Amino acid sequence: MIPIFITIEFVDFVDIFLVELLMYEVYKLIRGTAGMNVFLGIIAFYIVWLIVRALHMEMLTRILGQFISIGGLALVILFQTEIRKFLTMVGNRYLHSQGNKRFSKLLNLSQERIPDEAITEIVDAVFTMASSKTGALIVLSPMKETVLPYLQSGELIESRISSALLQNIFYKNTPLHDGAVIIVGRKILAAKSVLPISKSTSLPMEFGMRHRSALGMSEDTNTLIIVVSEQTGGVSCFMQGLYEKVENREDLENIIKQRQQ
Repeated sequence: MIPIFITIEFVDFVDIFLVELLMYEVYKLIRGTAGMNVFLGIIAFYIVWLIVRALHMEMLTRILGQFISIGGLALVILFQTEIRKFLTMVGNRYLHSQGNKRFSKLLNLSQERIPDEAITEIVDAVFTMASSKTGALIVLSPMKETVLPYLQSGELIESRISSALLQNIFYKNTPLHDGAVIIVGRKILAAKSVLPISKSTSLPMEFGMRHRSALGMSEDTNTLIIVVSEQTGGVSCFMQGLYEKVENREDLENIIKQRQQ
């Protein structure tokens, strides 16, 4: 028989809240990907198993329980990309939060701010290229350690940030224009860097490979990515798997400065 009266304590509400929070974070992570349908199927399967077990249907419970017991390994295999992104996101949020600066220092992970004059140079380059519909992909990272694998995929520069240099890098048919520029602090560290491609299906149709690379980078790292569309001249910013279109210089400057707070 199913008990009619259930004792509910405060810890049960905490348990339910934490489960809902975890489910919401997982949903945000796989929303718009091919894994969404698989995730919904797993949830439905698990609910059926709970109902069957509550009704004391022993044989069916054992059969479904066998699938549940091996489901953990199957989930790791199916969602290995999403799991890696989730753990990366958690680690980035922890290390870059205001309350954990001491921990970052302990690991020798110092954050570098972009000076105001360098921000002005970046903004000027972005909107100058936007006016001429010159495609651009710029990564702003607070730490070199965050972007080390992507630095190694490009051409190292180690140069002072300037609007003229950024425009020259992305000028059509130049050797370094195809790829991303990576900026840490007051320096351009690399150009022609290869970024991860997002598999998300939530991007608008007018967004091309630069935007998909920017989204992939924002999903994998704690960076701010600026994209100039070669087709429309539109400017977009990507961060933590989300994006927003930027209409003017002041908005872009504010986004970069707020990111460093």
